[in-house]
Amino acid sequence: MLTDKQLHGAVNLVEDKKGRETILLDLKGISMVTDYFLITTGNSTTQVKAITDNLSEKLPELGVTILRVEGLQEAKWVLVDCGDLVIHVMTPDQREFYNLERLWGDAPVISS
Repeated sequence: MLTDKQLHGAVNLVEDKKGRETILLDLKGISMVTDYFLITTGNSTTQVKAITDNLSEKLPELGVTILRVEGLQEAKWVLVDCGDLVIHVMTPDQREFYNLERLWGDAPVISS
């Protein structure tokens, strides 16, 4: 179970690298896969990589274990799986196309 400090720390790590439209959704009781989605937009694949690199480097310092990272090679949509927290770092076109906020519209917003 992640603490509020860890969750907000993850949000801060994204915002440190200028992630835009960042939103943290509480999926407890809605998803059987994870408890939280953190979704953010990077302006370019370079920025998506920078956000992901920052997360990979500093999440362990917050006590958050990264289980796997997917999509980094193309860096259009990178998924950082931390078990109870799944982080989606997306380019604007991917964010608009997949519209995860609409898909998970029943989830309460913790931070935006």
